[in-house]
Amino acid sequence: MTTDQRPLKGAWGMTALLLLFMLINFADKVVVGLAARPIMADLHLTPEQFGLLGSSFFFLFAISAVIVGFIANRVQTRHTLLVMAIIWSLVQFPMLGTVSLELLIACRIVLGAGEGPANPVALHSIYKWFPDHLRGLPTAIIAQGSALGVIVAVPTLNWIIVTYSWHWAFGALGIAGLCWVALWLVFGREGTLVDKPHTLAEGMVERISYWRLLTCPTILAACAAGFASYWGLALGLTWFTSYLVDGLGYSQTVGGNLTILPWVFGMVVVLTGGWLSQRLKKAGVSSRLSRGALASATVFIGGCILPFVGSMPTPGLKVAALVVGAAIGSTIYVVTPMIVSELTPQPQRAAMLAIVTSLVTLAGVIAPLAMGAVIQQAASPVAGYEKSYVILGVLLLVGGLVGLLFIRPEHDRARLAAHATAVPLAGTVAARA
Repeated sequence: MTTDQRPLKGAWGMTALLLLFMLINFADKVVVGLAARPIMADLHLTPEQFGLLGSSFFFLFAISAVIVGFIANRVQTRHTLLVMAIIWSLVQFPMLGTVSLELLIACRIVLGAGEGPANPVALHSIYKWFPDHLRGLPTAIIAQGSALGVIVAVPTLNWIIVTYSWHWAFGALGIAGLCWVALWLVFGREGTLVDKPHTLAEGMVERISYWRLLTCPTILAACAAGFASYWGLALGLTWFTSYLVDGLGYSQTVGGNLTILPWVFGMVVVLTGGWLSQRLKKAGVSSRLSRGALASATVFIGGCILPFVGSMPTPGLKVAALVVGAAIGSTIYVVTPMIVSELTPQPQRAAMLAIVTSLVTLAGVIAPLAMGAVIQQAASPVAGYEKSYVILGVLLLVGGLVGLLFIRPEHDRARLAAHATAVPLAGTVAARA
């Protein structure tokens, strides 16, 4: 096997560090939803106000992702990742003092700005260690930082919330972030693997206009499927624990611990989907099937399940339907960055991954606030929650169908290639980064 057909030495160690990076990232995200009841009680918040708090995390999330994505085209990712982790850590500590809704929203906005670029920059970083046909498994592993962040952190954070206070849950996350910063300073390195453009002379790199990339049907369809799935993820981050406690009658301790269920199931789905996608791709199956159809079909299946959450006869069955319906489409988070990477020249990859991430995560701005409004206006909290899950089901059906019909990487790669231009490598700062 030649050097461009296998991972670089140390690739799996870097994957482990970035997995831990994403673990902390998602623990930071879930803490507000986990502490929903005590936060709402202490600050006397209505459902709409709490929905605003949940959405506030995403106010600068997309903008920051795009800006930092372009920066990551020119700056080494190890520096970018370090700065982001420092921001995450420091912004948690104001929660240890006297907190108002305004302060909490301000800190969540800053946290969202720091975490917005995390996924695209982490993937851009790891793609410098693995060739294209071997990116499925490391992508899935890094994506599982989200699930592991919840699975590992939730029992501990929930214990801190119940035993001490929700304030100390934020402080614990700040300390965890600083520990990762120390590890990264010691072990973090930059990969050197460069994707080779097709049929270009030595010293030249390929470039495609961002307008053509952003209007590519495959990329737009992947964004549609991802947007629908992320709507469900945002609801899970903000409202799932509250649904278990307020809607289904579980205690804070039990409801908080049950919060890990969608993430456990999602982890199995993502790892299985990433492994299967990579196996199919290596066997010569088209990207349309091995990446697009595989993930989009699961998003569609989730949409078929969620409208029936309210009709389940017992709380346990309601939780099961919600867990499976919301998480079964999680493979879309693995295949979307691989599809974008497949269509985008490497010097533009970080920016395109960030732009796509920003489009997908716009769902996070809308979903928590929309659910809060639905709950507040419903005849009962349970009715509001379950109406929101019907809305999510419809979005998943539409997003999955769009993905099945329009994610066609091979077709669109050939079309984009006709519009590619060659620019000198020496004039492309990104190639040196």
